[in-house]
Amino acid sequence: MTWDNVQDLFDALSAPFPVEEVSWRVGPTNEKSREQNQPLRGQPLCYIDTRSVMDRLDSVCGPENWQDTYTPGMGTSIVCNIGIKLGAGNLSEWLWKADGAGATDMEAEKGALSDAFKRAAVRWGVGRYLYEIKAPWIELQQRGKSAIIPDDKQERLNTLYQEYTRKIQPVIGVHAYRQAYRLLLGTINTITPEQLVLYVPANQHLIDELPAAMRDHIMATIHKRRQATV
Repeated sequence: MTWDNVQDLFDALSAPFPVEEVSWRVGPTNEKSREQNQPLRGQPLCYIDTRSVMDRLDSVCGPENWQDTYTPGMGTSIVCNIGIKLGAGNLSEWLWKADGAGATDMEAEKGALSDAFKRAAVRWGVGRYLYEIKAPWIELQQRGKSAIIPDDKQERLNTLYQEYTRKIQPVIGVHAYRQAYRLLLGTINTITPEQLVLYVPANQHLIDELPAAMRDHIMATIHKRRQATV
């Protein structure tokens, strides 16, 4: 599909991701400043992986209407350029946005490519809202030389995420209906049956607000996916 209205495109790309597609990692900690009898604490940071960003671009723009290229940045950094096709036929044009990243501690070159891609996607609105989620500092679980987020804290963080995204969901209107329908349908057709079990309840409030024809098609697609695994 192609887009004529850039704002509609940006709104669709900016839509929150379902909770099943987000992860949490340990951000800043008190490791260097804590006293011997103090627990290790840190602030969780919410993020999405590269695959989720690609799926969002595919479902909103169409696989044939976006592309990415990479160019050297300053020093050892890499710049990712994401282009999206606007309009159709002779009136179509490519609009580009770019951002870069340096090498990471693990798999330096691969990490730089992935980070640059996700940062360029943020320029298009993909996952930009994640920077606004401020999770509280929590007690971490030590695992070897690193620290992880305990399972019980993970559940609380997912609840925090869902509450936040409900607040920022756009008011449903004509364009929002169409965008929500496309995003739901695109995701339902690409996630695994196991993920579908969790995805539907988490997004039921959005499905229920769709017009009857769109809602019926979404539910029929869900039923078809489920029947295929029986």
